[in-house]
Amino acid sequence: MEELLKYIHYTGFANVQIGNIVMIVIGCIFFYLAVKKEYEPLLLVPIGCGIILGNIPFQEGLQIGIYEKGSVLSYLYFGVTSGVYPPLIFLGIGAMTDFSCLISQPRLILLGAAAQFGIFATLIGAVLIGYYIPSSQLTIDPAGILDPTERLLRAAASIGIIGGADGPTAIFLSSKMSPDLLGAIAISAYSYMALVPVIQPPIINFLTSKKERLIKMPPPPPATKLQKILFPLVGMLICLFIAPGALPLLGMLFFGNILKESGVTERLARTARNPFIDIVTILLGLTVGASSQADTFLTPRSIMIFGLGAASFMVATASGVLFAKFMNLFLKEKINPMIGAAGVSAVPDSARVVHMMGLKEDPNNFLIMHAMGPNVAGVIGSAVAAGVLMAIFM
Repeated sequence: MEELLKYIHYTGFANVQIGNIVMIVIGCIFFYLAVKKEYEPLLLVPIGCGIILGNIPFQEGLQIGIYEKGSVLSYLYFGVTSGVYPPLIFLGIGAMTDFSCLISQPRLILLGAAAQFGIFATLIGAVLIGYYIPSSQLTIDPAGILDPTERLLRAAASIGIIGGADGPTAIFLSSKMSPDLLGAIAISAYSYMALVPVIQPPIINFLTSKKERLIKMPPPPPATKLQKILFPLVGMLICLFIAPGALPLLGMLFFGNILKESGVTERLARTARNPFIDIVTILLGLTVGASSQADTFLTPRSIMIFGLGAASFMVATASGVLFAKFMNLFLKEKINPMIGAAGVSAVPDSARVVHMMGLKEDPNNFLIMHAMGPNVAGVIGSAVAAGVLMAIFM
């Protein structure tokens, strides 16, 4: 009888709390969005399952929780907290990215840069909010070496990067600057990446007229083989001299692209863009989801991060569209301002949303190649922004 009572004491039924139930429901919602709505299933299925696994109630001491030293999940989570997984993801992205659309239309780089305004606008907003609440409620400093202002600025920078709609970059920056916010920031960033088809269209429609949405752009000229090889080399040097802090991300991104475009390492490029990135995505998504344990995740701080993250992403989308409209004031050959929304680095979903909206207005208006220009520029821009923030606040 004593053994039976001991067993019952260790079951999930004896340890369950309302927070666990709430988070398990959220995990099921993620799973539903991935399977039924097909919103970023490669991300939301691992994250949703991870949320469920991370909120199975258990008795402490079993060494199975993600925050328990020595557990299997804690070892897998080390790749997140140490910032190892994001550069590996960037390697795979580089190996599958075609920069031709950006090479043939270099002016579109400006749209990728403009969309990063959401990061810095939200940083300012987070700082202003932080001045009205105790900094200990926003972020903590286990080492006890930072003053409240430094803690606040680092937390604000980590929250602001959500506006780039780039999950790996958000994880990398927050793991270095605000590790205690990592779970909420990662879930928030990936949530908004998955909800691109829901969030962006209303903003685009509000900021553009039908006449602007009907603008047709001529097919971009093809990039030469030499241009494709030189672009990652030159881009690597320029970007990393500007923001050395982005070296782990952009170094791997451009390295992956060199593997693809060099023509002599196709075997390595194929591995990087297929099984390699798939394995890292599984580990990253599962452990990020599992990190959202109810006792550490269901807090006012997490709700604030979600709200600021949404604002950051919406501002980034709007700034890209508005800057495209501003560019049209000086261009003889107008660009469709909708492609400015693709300046966030949710590749390729944001470009696909713009393309589908263009087809809805005119079935013969194909914007996908034009939208991919600012889209891949946004990947580079968000990583540069992360490097700049690290240089300023670290």
